[in-house]
Amino acid sequence: MPVIAPELISLEGSHAPLRRVVELLRAAGGRPYFVGGCVRDALMQTPVVDFDIEVYGLGTREIAAALRPEFGIITVGAAFGVTKVKDLPIDVSVPRRENRTGARHTDFEVQADPSMTPREAAERRDFTINAMMWDPFTGEIVDPWHGQEDLKAGVLRHVSAKFSEDPLRVLRAMQFVARFGFTVAPETIALCRSLSQADLPAERLFEEWSKLLLRGTKPSLGLKFLRDCEWTRFYPTLHAMIDVPQDPEWHPEGCAYTHTALCLDAFARGRIGQKDEDLIVGLAVLLHDIGKATTTKIEPKDGRLHAYGHEEESFRLAPEFLSQITKETKLIEAVLPLVRWHAQPYELFRIKASDAAVRRLANKVVRIDRLIRVDEADRHGRGTYYGPEPSPQGVWLKERADALQLAASAPKRLVLGRHLIALGYKPAGWFSTILDEAFEAQLDGVFTDEATGLSWLQERMTHFKV
Repeated sequence: MPVIAPELISLEGSHAPLRRVVELLRAAGGRPYFVGGCVRDALMQTPVVDFDIEVYGLGTREIAAALRPEFGIITVGAAFGVTKVKDLPIDVSVPRRENRTGARHTDFEVQADPSMTPREAAERRDFTINAMMWDPFTGEIVDPWHGQEDLKAGVLRHVSAKFSEDPLRVLRAMQFVARFGFTVAPETIALCRSLSQADLPAERLFEEWSKLLLRGTKPSLGLKFLRDCEWTRFYPTLHAMIDVPQDPEWHPEGCAYTHTALCLDAFARGRIGQKDEDLIVGLAVLLHDIGKATTTKIEPKDGRLHAYGHEEESFRLAPEFLSQITKETKLIEAVLPLVRWHAQPYELFRIKASDAAVRRLANKVVRIDRLIRVDEADRHGRGTYYGPEPSPQGVWLKERADALQLAASAPKRLVLGRHLIALGYKPAGWFSTILDEAFEAQLDGVFTDEATGLSWLQERMTHFKV
């Protein structure tokens, strides 16, 4: 028997335009259903921010004609049968058939077909929890694949064999289990194990990895799933960390892969809600210890496991993973220094380093505040070794960086070429020598503002042979 949920999704208040959209579609002879993620989220009693409406009995042109008198619309390809309502998070689609025509992810023939049944349309969806539909007029939940049962049980299960037609769904499973804390059905893990990401473009991979980092409440579950379904084989730098031992006194949580997974959970608890910042720090946390796979060994001096030099090795290996999922040069350039210098907060704190050392660190990583977040995640990704208290080295470094006004930026050069020109010198190749020397003096604290920098420059030029 269908479940009746008359107020599953509110059609009042700020969502009043939703009511008008479905009313216009029904008036035109269609039968609109809310489908997919919005139904899932409503049943989970989490905020619904995007609405997908699937309409039976109308074609794309008829949908456009019904909505255009009251809404701005954008048609996304007639074959795909998707109409976006302008300035609102509402997509209206026609049920569509998809037939694979080749091995590549783009080798599909897609055809909108308003005559399909709800069961036929739902069969092409990825997971049972995303294959439910809700009729806003009758309150009926159409659930041909028992998604409600899986939702209550906290199980992620593929709908049908059509799941295999888009291997990206394996990474969708990764980020879903991280977001919802679900387990994955054994048959779904087995099916994922048989698939390959070989033909998937970087931008599609990036979207799912981003959701893991930006929306996952327990990213560790996503990494565990990747390990269980053996998809770590497509990410050699991550795969190599599996079962790499760590000194049990410092790392009671286990191997380097487990440590990384727990670090991501700690990172997720401390996300700041700024997409770009969280993504940069999250990627740095994910990759900070990949170098342990090749540097970990028992040192004869004490008979204990060490991974000396893993920071530099992680820096060397990180571009391999990053290039798999993104071509965004600025993003990669922001992540790499955090990976390279992630141990510096502890090292500087241990010796109570000078302001000069803090300035030089700021110059290397650009954003010390990001590095502090990586350190915080690293510290709390060690199982029960540390309590919930903030990282002491992070607290110390933040105080020093704040005092120097360097928490969110690299030191800016105080002595510039224009100052040499103002002293009467014509631009020449030796300018860079003097300016680099001036910057080193600035980092050392010899001068701290432009006025004292100019005094330093004038003195230096009395001893410099042009």
